[in-house]
This record gives sequence, C-alpha cells and structure tokens, in this order.
Amino acid sequence: MIQEPVRGVETVELGPRDFMETEFHKPGWRSLCGWACLFALIALASNMVDPDRLDPAHHTFIFLIGTLGIWRYSNAITHYLRGMYFLHWRFPQIRRAVEKMGDAALPSHMYMVVTSFRIPTETTFKVYRSVFRELQQLPVPSTIIASIVEKADENFIKQLMREEITDRDDIQLVIVRARGTGKRDGLAHAFRALSRRMPVEDAVVGVVDGDTIMLPGCIERAVKLFAYMPSVGGVTTNEFCEVEGGRMMREWHAMRFVQRHINMCSMSLSRRVLTLTGRLSFFRASIMTEPEFIKDVEADFLAHWRLGRFQFLTGDDKSSWFSLMRAGWDTFYVPDSHTLTVEHPPDNNFFRATRQLMYRWYGNSLRQNFRATRELGWSRLGLFASYVLYDQRISMWTCLVGLTGSIVAGLFLGIQYLLIYLFWILLSRTLVCLLFFLTRHPVHPLYPFVLYYNQIVGSLMKVYSMFHMDQQSWTRQKTTLGNSNDFDAGLNRWTSKMMLVSSIAIFFAVISALLDISQL
Repeated sequence: MIQEPVRGVETVELGPRDFMETEFHKPGWRSLCGWACLFALIALASNMVDPDRLDPAHHTFIFLIGTLGIWRYSNAITHYLRGMYFLHWRFPQIRRAVEKMGDAALPSHMYMVVTSFRIPTETTFKVYRSVFRELQQLPVPSTIIASIVEKADENFIKQLMREEITDRDDIQLVIVRARGTGKRDGLAHAFRALSRRMPVEDAVVGVVDGDTIMLPGCIERAVKLFAYMPSVGGVTTNEFCEVEGGRMMREWHAMRFVQRHINMCSMSLSRRVLTLTGRLSFFRASIMTEPEFIKDVEADFLAHWRLGRFQFLTGDDKSSWFSLMRAGWDTFYVPDSHTLTVEHPPDNNFFRATRQLMYRWYGNSLRQNFRATRELGWSRLGLFASYVLYDQRISMWTCLVGLTGSIVAGLFLGIQYLLIYLFWILLSRTLVCLLFFLTRHPVHPLYPFVLYYNQIVGSLMKVYSMFHMDQQSWTRQKTTLGNSNDFDAGLNRWTSKMMLVSSIAIFFAVISALLDISQL
C-alpha cells in the first residue's frame, strides 16, 4: 500500500507571502551581506577599468556600451515597463471589476484534470491535497479527473479524497488509467473522459501537473476571469518554486520564475501570452472537448523544410496554446493566482541538470516559434507578439556577441576589453536584478550570476536546438523520439552538424568585422 509513507508528511499550508519568508528566501543579514559583497565586487571591477574606456567621447565606448547593447536592453526595458504597468495598474483594474461580479463570475461546473507519472509520493500527496482543498472551498459542483498509471495511486487518491472532501456530494472523482507512454497520451485520455461527461457551456477546466501545488484561492481567482473576458480561451498562473537541489539550482529556478512573471505580464497586456504553462492552466471546457484540440495535444507535429515531418514528444503546453490561437481565442495571465511547483532536477550536477532542462524548454519554444510565425502570422498574433517571436530567433546570437567579442578583443587587442566586459556584466545584471524587487517575487544576491549563466548557456542551447529540432527527450521519462529510417536519420544528423558549424563560422566572421569597425 502507498498510503502509509505519507502519514508523516508535514501539512502546514504556505501562501505565497509565507513561501517568500521560508529559510531560503527570507531577507536577513546573510542576504544583506551577499548584496554588500556584490556591490564591493562591482566597485573593485570598476577600479580595474581604464577610465578612458568609459568616456562617452571615446570611440570604443559607443561600440561596447551603446550600439550593441541598445537593441537588447531596449527589448528588456520594454518588457519590464509593460509588465510592471500590467501588474501594478492594468490588472488591479481588471480584478476590481471581476470582484464586483461576485459569484456570478464563477463557472457553473469546475473540472480539474491532474496528470501524475513517476512523481514522488510526498509530492503527489501535496498536489492532490491542494486540489481537494481548493475545490472544497469553491461553491460550485466539481469533478476531478485523475490521469494515472499505477493502481496504487488510485487507492491513495481515493483515500485522500475521503479525508479532505467533507459535506460535499457535488464533488466527484474520475480515474483514468493511462498507458505510461507519455504525458500527451495521458492528457488525451483525460480530455476524452471529460468530453464524455458533456460539460455545460460555461464550465471551466483546470489542467494541473503532478508536481504543482495550488496555493489558497488559486482556482477561484483564475476561473472568474473567463466570465469577464469572453474572448479569452485559456489562462495561466503565477508560479513560485520549491527545488530539490543545491543553492545554485534553487536560485536558478527562482530567478527563471521571476523572468517568466515579467514576460507573462508583458504579453498579457496584449492578451497574447505565448504559452499556457503545463504546470497549471485553465481553459474553457467547450474548447477542450473539441476533437481538434485533443488531437493537437495528443499527436502534434512539425513539418520542417529539412528535417521532414516529426511529432512533438514534449511541449504539450505549446500545442494547447497553438490550438487556441489558431481557433481565434486570446490567452491571459493571472498574477494573483499562485502555485508552488516542486522541482526535481534531472541530475545532481548543476551544469548537467540545467543543460538538460534548457535543451528541452528551448527546443519546445523554437519548434513552436517557427510554426506560429509561419501558420498564424502577424494578423493573428498581433504586431508585438510577432516581434517577440522573431526576436527570440535573433537574441540567442546577440547574447553571445558581448562575450565572444570581449574574448577575441582581449586576446588580440588588450586585456582592458575583458575587464570592461566583466565590469559591464556585473553592473548591468545587478541593476536588472534590483528591478526584480518590483515583481513581488523574492530576489537573491546570486541572481546576477545565475542570470548571466542562464543567458550564455541558454543561448548556446538555443543555437544547438535550432539546428536539431527533431531531437527531443523527456527529463523524467528518459524516452526519445526515434526514426525508423536509418538513412534519413543519418542525413538529418549530418546536415544539422554542417549547418551548425557554418552558422558558427558566420557568427565569428561578423564578430571580427565588428571589431575591425570599432578600431577605425
């Protein structure tokens, strides 16, 4: 039986504010000392730089600080200003309008689809407990559809429901036994089970991953927005994280969630959130019962000009987003609907784990990027979302320009170029991270370092993924997408390597040309 190990699980509830005050995120003397050391390091780096190089009248100052940086930093500033405007002014207006509607904004029926596969028992306990407790407080009839693989999980979930759901005959549990062949299959089985129940027109469906804990009020705050915004077909929520790993891994994940929060707020201002996160998103039930939507999630594919047609192994959240956008629906972000995701890194080594995760994430994003711009176009995506998607293809290279140029210049033109670059990275990334304080997420003095690591290593992984879009793998299930034709597979690998090497050669040629221009 699987019930016994969870008896001793800590049952203290954490809200988002409480989570920020936990051991690894609470502000205190350690955090203050960390920031003080960071500022001291910036001051030390500034003393190592030749003052002439920081003179705006010097010809290399414009090249190093102005010309190359203005495009990237203007994009970041635009996202930040849009995000803060949405978070602190536009969304509070929407929330006040929704609350004036009262319970009339609630759906007539709530469905929760929960998928679990190879999730630790303690995490499964916390996830399902949060689902049951949220629905217990929601004053509408509800149905939980649990997509599981093992029989033991079924017994465990039923027992937990009996303990958590009281005096509510209108809350039902439906168990769907998936084959364990992947999350997409599990979701498709659950969605078909949902379709057979023929949900009413205004019903809402929440799709939650097996490692995502909903914090109090999460469901109610999210689902009320559908009544207020009839053009929105899906919404996603604000995530915090609890990481099973070392300090660097924890801060890397937390920093990524801050960046996600800013970008989601920015894109939500245009109602064009570019992904409906698979950890927890909500949809109109009328959309999810459409055969085309279920087909998109179950067997999505990309037709590539060189690699041919291949299925998406991962990235079900990208498929659901694309299906909604193609059908004409808007997408939205709910910053006051909070979740806590339990992150289990695929490897104990920080560098191997982060590379694996970035390879999966960025591969999914790029596959979706090329298809969205080609099949949806700017008329459906809107000008700003289209610009962001096209910029994603370029930013992977521009992020590498500064590092590559400073190394080349340092080797051939003088060590001062490397010192300038070091000073600029410390200063600029610290300023960026200080702005994170306005996002209502915790900020740690390690953020400038993991931010830079994420930009450089992330760019390298994006470049590699762009030329190997057919190569995919799960970090949890350790499965890959095979190719039955050895000749085609070999040809794809050979052309992918050739195009990657050619692109890198062109990149270095451009860097060399820029350095020559800067010395004129």
